[in-house]
Amino acid sequence: MEKAIKRYWPVFVLPTLIAFIIGFVWPFIWGTGLSFCKFTTVKNVQFAGLSNYKMILMDDTFTHAFWFTAAFTVVSTVLVNVLAFAIALLLTRGMRGTNAFRTIFFLPNLIGGIVLVYIWQILLNGILTNLGKPLLALDATYGFWGLIILMCWQQIGYMMIIYIAGLQNVPGDLLEAAAIDGATGAQALFKVKLPMVMPSITICSFLTLTNSFKLFDQNLSLTAGEPAKASQMLALNIYDTFYQRSGAQWKGIGQAKAVVFFLLVIVIALIQLYFTRRKEVQQ
Repeated sequence: MEKAIKRYWPVFVLPTLIAFIIGFVWPFIWGTGLSFCKFTTVKNVQFAGLSNYKMILMDDTFTHAFWFTAAFTVVSTVLVNVLAFAIALLLTRGMRGTNAFRTIFFLPNLIGGIVLVYIWQILLNGILTNLGKPLLALDATYGFWGLIILMCWQQIGYMMIIYIAGLQNVPGDLLEAAAIDGATGAQALFKVKLPMVMPSITICSFLTLTNSFKLFDQNLSLTAGEPAKASQMLALNIYDTFYQRSGAQWKGIGQAKAVVFFLLVIVIALIQLYFTRRKEVQQ
C-alpha cells in the first residue's frame, strides 16, 4: 500500500494543484499584468506602462489609508496578543470554570465579521452627537478605536487558544527548577514561559498582523471610510478606486494598488517572521 501511494502520489496532488493554479496563480499573474494597463473589461485592455503606479504616488487617499492601516495594525497586533496571552496565563492556572471561560472568549471568533460589525455598530453608534450623526461617522479617531475594539473582540479568543497550547507545553521541571532557584513569578514568566512559547508568539503575531493589515469587510460595514475617507483602510481604498470611480484609468490604478498592497503585506509579514523566529533560535 505504501509503495502504491509513493508511486501514484501525483494523482492525488494533481486535482488540488490544478485548483490552486486556476483559482490563485493564474488570476494573480493576469491581475499583475492588468496593473500596467487601462481597461474597462478584461477584453478591452490598453497598455499604459508605469503610469498607474505613478498615479498611486500622487493619490493622497492611498497614502492616508496606508498610514491609517499601519497605525491600526500596530495597535491591534499589540493589544490582541498582550490581552490574549494574559487571558491564557489566567486560564492555565487551574482555576474553576476554565473550560467555560475558554468557550466564552472563543465564541466571537465563530461569528461572521459582518454580524460582529452590526452588533458593535448598534452599540457604538448608540451614542449620538449634538448634530444627530452617528459617532463613528463624525471623527476618524472614533472609527479607529471602534475598529480596534471590534478586532480585539473577534481575535483575542482565537489567539488565546494558541497561547494556552503553548503554555501547556512548557516543561514543568523548568518551572520547578526556577522556583527552587528562588525565581519570582515575574522572573519565571519572562525567563522561562515567554522564551518557551515563542513559537506561539510567532504564529499569533503573524496572524494578527496580516489579518489587521488586510481588514476589509469590518471597515466597510462599520465606518465605510467616513468621514470623507478619513477612516479608510488600504483594502477599502482599493475597492473604492476599482469599483466606485468611473473611467478606464481607475480600473488600472485600482489593480496597481492591489499589487502594491500584496507586496506590502508579504514584506511586512516576512520581516515579522524573521525577527520572531530569531528569538526562537536563540532559546
